[in-house]
Amino acid sequence: MAMEIGEDDWLVCCGSTDFAKLMMKASPFNSLVTAIDTARDIWLNQVNVTAWLQAFSAHPQIGKSPSPSINSDFARLSESEQSTAFSTTSASALQELTEWNVLYKQKFGFIFIICASGRTHAEMLDALKGRYANRPIVELEIAAKEQMKITELRMTKLFSDKAKVVSETDLSSSSIATKPQAEAKPPKRSRPPITTHVLDVSRGAPAVGVEVHLEVWTGSTTKPSFGYGDGGVWSSVGTSATDKDGRSGPLMDLVEALNPGTYRISFNTAKYLPGGFFPYVSIAFEVKESQKLEHFHVPLLVSPFSFTTYRGS
Repeated sequence: MAMEIGEDDWLVCCGSTDFAKLMMKASPFNSLVTAIDTARDIWLNQVNVTAWLQAFSAHPQIGKSPSPSINSDFARLSESEQSTAFSTTSASALQELTEWNVLYKQKFGFIFIICASGRTHAEMLDALKGRYANRPIVELEIAAKEQMKITELRMTKLFSDKAKVVSETDLSSSSIATKPQAEAKPPKRSRPPITTHVLDVSRGAPAVGVEVHLEVWTGSTTKPSFGYGDGGVWSSVGTSATDKDGRSGPLMDLVEALNPGTYRISFNTAKYLPGGFFPYVSIAFEVKESQKLEHFHVPLLVSPFSFTTYRGS
């Protein structure tokens, strides 16, 4: 049964009016999974950078109380999400975070955005220091993905709260005793657990038509070492090419649990950048047993004479 969710609800989830309007246009949603899939597409593919910056600005700065001028419900949630991390933090630690926040905003033009739920003060400060070294175009995308994590958490709470209201209304209007409903299972994956995209930083645009190959290490050893004679081989998992947004098609099946091991994504950069320095780029990474339910987004930022990567979300 579709729930009644208003534009103000979506604005509290994200902080962007464009996002809220597009979610209203796509409504109603029959499930949280469908709503989150739509939200990801709207946030990552449909709204522009201005919408991202509006959502960023709706947050209070990490470690500070919100300004009265911003979306109060949105900011109240932000404060709540940060509360655990700062409940036992010292004044000197907060001062250090404040100083780094100032440096960050001076460099990038927006406040530091991170999904604070479950993170300690030290973890957030380490993340801030690490991300400060990023180039602005890289950091903007990381911040947008962190905002999407926050939005998904808030959407989950929103749907849960709405479901409780509907359930209580149904119970109050019926004299028939019913058994308590079982707890909702967490939503299953809506995309393969390993994904990538390619950005051509020499043009500041998505890299279209780049061949992408995903492989996994198989053999007598659990993972390859640096060198030869490892007693194993790289086995193909899937092949695709990047679309107009620089995103690859599915590289593997939509599985719930990813097999632990070492994976490698290779990009045919020679075909995309003829005459460039790199004939191909390969990125190897390890998935541990404790991470098999996580999502691994491994982008490539490339130019004719350089490349970089990071773990996204």
